[in-house]
Amino acid sequence: MTTAEPPKRGGLRGFFSRLATSQSEIEAQELREDADEVGATPIVSCGGRRRFCVAGTLRTVTLRPRGGAPALEAELYDGSDVIDLVWLGRRKIAGIEPGRTVKAEGLVSMQDGRKVMFNPRYELRPGS
Repeated sequence: MTTAEPPKRGGLRGFFSRLATSQSEIEAQELREDADEVGATPIVSCGGRRRFCVAGTLRTVTLRPRGGAPALEAELYDGSDVIDLVWLGRRKIAGIEPGRTVKAEGLVSMQDGRKVMFNPRYELRPGS
């Protein structure tokens, strides 16, 4: 008895599929795969008041005072969602810059409808 093989993504069908996929969708898929390789939880799956490990690329890094004290804020994107990483009392952290690939771990909370991780442990990753 023979079983049918699943269709392959190569060849002409795969070529047209790749053409139809936007560059941003391809980049998002690559980010999700990279995060999965390092054992990170997709940001879209992170809920409030629990510790998570996330990984992705920093989109923006800004200095924004909170309660009169400096705070370095970075938006991390992993292809599924974004989370704000906030280091209180910091004006600058070497290596924390837009386009940098980062792995971060900490307690996720919600603030103004956005996921936030305050003072996360982080690891600068190669790439980008």
